Amino acid sequence: MRVLIVDDERSIRTSTAVAIQAAGHNAETADSGQIAILKLQEDAYDLAFLDLRLGDEDGLEILEQIKRQNSKLPVVVFTAYASVASAVAAMQRGAFDYLEKPFTPEHLRQILARVEKQKKFESRIDDLQQQINLQNPRIELESSDPRMARTLDVLFRAAPTQAAILLLGESGTGKSVLAHEVHQRSSSKEGPFVTVSCPSLSRELLESELFGHVKGAFTGAVRDTWGKVAAAESGTLFLDEIGELPLEIQPKLLRLLQERQYERLGENRIRTTNTRIIAATNKDLKDCVRKCTFREDLYYRLDVISVVIPPLRDRVEDLESLALGFLGFFGRQLGRNALSFSDSAMRRIRSYPWHGNIRELRNTIERAVILAQTNQIGEEFLPDASFDGQAVEANVGANVTLDELEAAHIRKILQRASNLDSAAKTLGIDPATLYRKRKRMQLDKNP
Repeated sequence: MRVLIVDDERSIRTSTAVAIQAAGHNAETADSGQIAILKLQEDAYDLAFLDLRLGDEDGLEILEQIKRQNSKLPVVVFTAYASVASAVAAMQRGAFDYLEKPFTPEHLRQILARVEKQKKFESRIDDLQQQINLQNPRIELESSDPRMARTLDVLFRAAPTQAAILLLGESGTGKSVLAHEVHQRSSSKEGPFVTVSCPSLSRELLESELFGHVKGAFTGAVRDTWGKVAAAESGTLFLDEIGELPLEIQPKLLRLLQERQYERLGENRIRTTNTRIIAATNKDLKDCVRKCTFREDLYYRLDVISVVIPPLRDRVEDLESLALGFLGFFGRQLGRNALSFSDSAMRRIRSYPWHGNIRELRNTIERAVILAQTNQIGEEFLPDASFDGQAVEANVGANVTLDELEAAHIRKILQRASNLDSAAKTLGIDPATLYRKRKRMQLDKNP
């Protein structure tokens, strides 16, 4: 490791540097906090030792400057016996550990070993995260669709706050991806991101999963358990499909949102949390409130920042970029970097309704990349636009209504056109009129 020693006593700097070098690491020194700050700006270090008494400088202030500059740098503070309280204050401000003067080489080696172990652990976590990223394509968080662009703008402006966020939209539209992105853009990004799937457990187990329980709280509770709220401390708790949350648990979630308080099952102690709540559902929560399956006060408490993720069939402008992104990702996984879609395949991608949204598009393209034997993906590897058998075979003079004839004609134009503007131009109408006709005829739901 590369270690920086910050102390105004030359003897401490020298002896510490010798001990660090004897342990197989590189040591550099600075005799003041400001010189240390300059060194840290110019070079990368793995560890810093900092004296809390640097002449006229306040070591705690220097510590805060270092942590602002590099929050992940471990800082070990030097302290004399009389200033152990200052060492505790330093730990509260982000110090990794403290070393009491006078110290022995063995004490120093123990701290070096702990830092090395933590760095190896962090490196392993980074490796695992990279492996996860390689297994999952990154969803492009920009959109050419005005409605989706507005949604992203609202989400990312709300991300740095602690406001609760409610994500509404069909299954497969990317709600969990957006929740994670909000977390990454928040002040809690260094904290955990914890997901709870509300429909996955019974009411009793879900309550324990959320809030935890003490031994003996219910049959089978053989030990104390911390719940997901505690696990998400200083981070984000993502409640997926909150529309399925049982009514009995909803008051407790409301209390968590309003007062930041909760209790474990079987325990009378009130606990507080600074966890940020993001919820998502594919249900119409207003309809759930009307049907008395979702509390009205909880709905309004969640509705501080509420956005609707539009279905993929309404984001025609984004289909090509999403499809090409998935094509490139799965192509790289198989070592096929020259893949492309045929013109007819791209037309089918644009015209297909994608009821499963981004999830269905992803799975379809993964399958096509696996099965295609050439570098060009043809339409035969994509779902047929007449998949549900409802396409109208309508020709001029056929025994069909004018509405059916118009819908069939518009459907075929949409299949061939590169975008809505192009289709509107072919049809001789403006894009707004085409959009309304497409909605009225439910061409977003039928081929």
